[in-house]
Amino acid sequence: MIDEEQGADVSPGADAPPRSLIVTIYGLYARELGGWMSVSDLIVLMAELGVDAQSVRSSVSRLKRRGILESERRGSAAGYALSPYARDVLGAGDRRIFDRPTNDDVDWVVAVFSVPESERQKRHALRARLTWLGFGTVTAGVWIAPGHLVDDTREVLAAEGLDTYVDLFRADHLGFGATVDKVAHWWDLDALDGLYRDFLAAQAPVLERWQAGGEPSGADGAAFADYVRALTAWRRFPYLDPGLPGELLPEGWSGTRAADTFFELRRLLAGPAHDFAVGRTAGDRVSGR
Repeated sequence: MIDEEQGADVSPGADAPPRSLIVTIYGLYARELGGWMSVSDLIVLMAELGVDAQSVRSSVSRLKRRGILESERRGSAAGYALSPYARDVLGAGDRRIFDRPTNDDVDWVVAVFSVPESERQKRHALRARLTWLGFGTVTAGVWIAPGHLVDDTREVLAAEGLDTYVDLFRADHLGFGATVDKVAHWWDLDALDGLYRDFLAAQAPVLERWQAGGEPSGADGAAFADYVRALTAWRRFPYLDPGLPGELLPEGWSGTRAADTFFELRRLLAGPAHDFAVGRTAGDRVSGR
């Protein structure tokens, strides 16, 4: 999945690698321009993020090797288009990344699986997909997630051809031990809270700066750069965080404030960032979200 490939090495408090920024730009803007961007336009946009042309070319080559981008010339312009695989993954990710669901119900989906030793690679792929979906580990072959993830789970496992190894169950936790204590064993919430704190350390000052200076008006390169960086750091969290009910989260959970920060940045910056990015590309001008 794109977020596994592009998100795993993005520390919320560190500079994102150029390939992660490129995926964010394609996800935000290229799809409304026919899924394609010229190399020259991409270089212009990435320069706003402090990335030089050689790094852009190297990064798009890596994304091409991974099957995310495909080289395509339109007229005299060389460029790259999203692969069908990338379009599907980005489309599926939109809801998860940009929606902010509320989950107060304590119900569970349980995945029970068994993969023959002769298909170890499938076992690895299945565990990776369940982790990416937000599942925690009860035992080696029994994984658990909040019930609201069941539809995504069915869709992803079927698309990856992994559904034949898995049975899914709706469940309640009936014992033994308090559910809040069990949750702390099924997921590493302390580590996740630390990642949220890193995100806040990097992005809360950005939000404060924009709030102090007023909302941007019109196309704004600074708004574009700040929004792309914030989204690149944020888009991994909906796949790391299972979305547990508040009553099962540790006291002082940083995820809530991190989400508040990201969505306020989005409210302030997404429009001006969009106008800047689309205004500097050579594709058809169509309004997007």
